[in-house]
Amino acid sequence: MQADWTVAATPTSGPLSARKLAALTPRPPASHAANTNTFLAEAGEALDHLELPPAMRRLLLTPQREVAVELAIRRDSGELATFHAFRVQHDDSRGPFKGGLRYSPEVDLDDVRSLASLMTWKTAVMDIPFGGAKGGICCDPRQLSERELEALTRKLVQALRPVLGAHTDIPAPDMNTGAREMGWFMDEFSRAAGFTPAIVTGKPVHLHGSLGREAATGRGTVFAIRELLKAQGLGGIAGRTFVIQGFGNVGSWAARILHEQGGRVVAVADAFGAVAADAGLDIPALTRHMAAGGSLASFPGGTEMPKERILAVPCDVLIPAAIGGVITEANAGSLQCTIVAEAANGPITPDGDLVLRRRGITVLPDIYCNGGGVTVSYFEWTQNLQSYRWTEKEVNAKLDRAMTEAFRGIWEVASTKGLPLRTAAFVIALQRVAQARANRGFD
Repeated sequence: MQADWTVAATPTSGPLSARKLAALTPRPPASHAANTNTFLAEAGEALDHLELPPAMRRLLLTPQREVAVELAIRRDSGELATFHAFRVQHDDSRGPFKGGLRYSPEVDLDDVRSLASLMTWKTAVMDIPFGGAKGGICCDPRQLSERELEALTRKLVQALRPVLGAHTDIPAPDMNTGAREMGWFMDEFSRAAGFTPAIVTGKPVHLHGSLGREAATGRGTVFAIRELLKAQGLGGIAGRTFVIQGFGNVGSWAARILHEQGGRVVAVADAFGAVAADAGLDIPALTRHMAAGGSLASFPGGTEMPKERILAVPCDVLIPAAIGGVITEANAGSLQCTIVAEAANGPITPDGDLVLRRRGITVLPDIYCNGGGVTVSYFEWTQNLQSYRWTEKEVNAKLDRAMTEAFRGIWEVASTKGLPLRTAAFVIALQRVAQARANRGFD
């Protein structure tokens, strides 16, 4: 996907328009942004439950700024390579733009635009003082050396610096990025602006990161599942069965914490394979196996299975924790669970969501379920601004409270209005953003 345009004779001197660069990008148009807006606007969804004027609806759905840049670096081979990169700033009515940076061959403007919108609703439903943004570089990080990745990250900071700031837009890790990249990001921004640890979150703990940040999204997902089970009168985590699709940072941490709390993780899949055990996988042993270089499918404590079958494994709770769009109208009928917890961003398409509703499968929506990451990012940002570090116990306790309070609000709206949890979450988020927009005025 990258091969058609990686080598250029000369780099561009400045940002291209997002529309022009998107048109030049050699890939078929995606539909992530359309999916997000469908959840908001169509078939009795969130916007139809709010009496908002048409102009306000357009404001809520339209990003404030879209930036597209072309990054040129010298490869280890001496070759000059260029990479498309994007930053979409959707809304900052409630606070600075906030959202991750992903490095993936699948990154395009539509994808980033959709994820930026989801960040606006996520920060609003979690009631933290941020807006929504997202960014990324279209590259395959597996094909780049550490030096090349560092050079690419620093070029991204240089290109986006005019629209970033600790009180303007604060990036964070996302797909294929982590503490290492955030450390490079902070260093490059600080070279021009002076020491600015609050410019980015998800940094290494020894470089002004927050304790508890690495596990935050997975831990928040477990808190969300716990609250739903309690609300439905189904007890707690202990004894329940779980299937996790995706065993990266989010999926692996969710598995560890579920295991610690007595849950049975009966199947796990990643991009390369899957493993299952009816009695429950030994998650600590699986984690050690993979840390030693073993593959998921080769874990001796379970039975290898085709990764394509992971969504249909019987369980109480299915946790898609990888990429978007994996549960569709075509496969939603094969799920054998009572709850789907969206630890990934956008793992269910709108048509797939309708199938799950008809089947009575409850969905914990992504704008709430995976909100633990941005919540602890907020804690990290706050600690950086105060130059004061909280203990991990404090961070986890504050995250627990934030996830619990957000769920209670969603559950109350869903119960009183007879809405699905996703629609209820969007109603809350839209109300908060619309109110902030109106209160700040339009002149």
